[in-house]
Amino acid sequence: MNNQDQLMKPRILIFAILTLMFVFPVTDLFGQDKKLNYGNTTDELVPYGRFQKANKNFFDDVQEFTGAGREKDAPTDLSEIRIGFLGPLEGSVMTPQGIQMLQGATLAIDEANKNGGYNGIPFKLMPHNDVGLWGAAANEVVKMNDEKVWAFMGSIDDINTHVALRVALKLEIPMVNTGDPDPTLTETRIPWMIRCIGDDRQSSYALVNYVYREKSHSRIAVLRADNRYGRVGIMEFRDAALRLGYPLVLEVRFADGETSFTPQIERIIKSSPDAVVLWGNAKETALIVNQMREMGIEQPIYGCDRLMSKVFLDIAKQNAEGIVTTCQYNPNLENPALISFNKNYNDVYGMEPDVFAAHAYDGMNLIISAIQKAGLNRVLIRDLLTDLKTFQGYEGVTGELILDASWNDIGAIWMTEVRDGKFVFFPTPSLTSDKSNSNKSTP
Repeated sequence: MNNQDQLMKPRILIFAILTLMFVFPVTDLFGQDKKLNYGNTTDELVPYGRFQKANKNFFDDVQEFTGAGREKDAPTDLSEIRIGFLGPLEGSVMTPQGIQMLQGATLAIDEANKNGGYNGIPFKLMPHNDVGLWGAAANEVVKMNDEKVWAFMGSIDDINTHVALRVALKLEIPMVNTGDPDPTLTETRIPWMIRCIGDDRQSSYALVNYVYREKSHSRIAVLRADNRYGRVGIMEFRDAALRLGYPLVLEVRFADGETSFTPQIERIIKSSPDAVVLWGNAKETALIVNQMREMGIEQPIYGCDRLMSKVFLDIAKQNAEGIVTTCQYNPNLENPALISFNKNYNDVYGMEPDVFAAHAYDGMNLIISAIQKAGLNRVLIRDLLTDLKTFQGYEGVTGELILDASWNDIGAIWMTEVRDGKFVFFPTPSLTSDKSNSNKSTP
């Protein structure tokens, strides 16, 4: 072999490496995953992502708690370990869901006590009603502080959960949310709360992908609840659709408790949509579906996760066939823990658990586990809940818990379709890119 051949070999090797790096990104070569955008957002759905990169990704950084309290000694004279609960138990349109949430939490408490509680001391749940009035949630959290709870769970209502979180910050009480899907809740970056249920941003991305990409719709009309749940939830859907190049053709509203929707449906008919999206509670949306079919609307109907309810099926009946919604878990998976939970819940309460019961069960088990690991110290309990290590990947009955840096659950969202009067679940199709829309000038 001459000197020229020896010189050529390294050059050929370098050229081959450079070629591989060009064809395959470095992250692929070394088997590393690409860093996720905030909220598990695909590149094409990042706000203004087509025009420039953000100077700072605010929600990528964990907000630390640097206050005192870790040095406090645990009390030694307790006869029970108290955990708070805040949910709509009476006087609210969400009372049925609040009761399911309470029952799921109670089942977790009972099972923990059968297993010895905390070092032989029983856990005790301290329920408080979330009546849906400004300021009331704050008062209930103060009461829980007076009761010496070590942490609390709550709630479902968007506004009251925001209020409760501010008081939790002031009183330094760890909080686990299992029922409020408002994306802005964790965006407060208050380091005293984690959420273990998928939010409306995740659900909207899944629904937008299914409606526009999988089903190829382009003209969507929306009928949503005239409250914060409807406004914030559909905002995520609307913005994601717009970034794909599909502005809504119509967005109209209805009130909780409303029973006649003729004016709204007439406007939908005039807008000539090729599909309709509903965003609200099960009772009203079921009545809407019936009246839409009566008034001649035959287009496909899609909906938010609250349509995935026995109430919806009981009211809409045959008209519910074919409707597709999202859901934060699949209650029919062949998961031994989930099967056991479903059976135990039915045996104790005589009903099937809903999404609020299942997530409350998981959320309460997170609190119990954090107390057992950290001991009786609120700050140390908070530290474990929020460290993005101890409970990252936690396998509950609702699936794997994946927390981002804002302590929001960005785990799997499921789709479900009504077939023969039952909800049939299927995985969310992969969020795909549409090359034809890549040059659309949408924010």
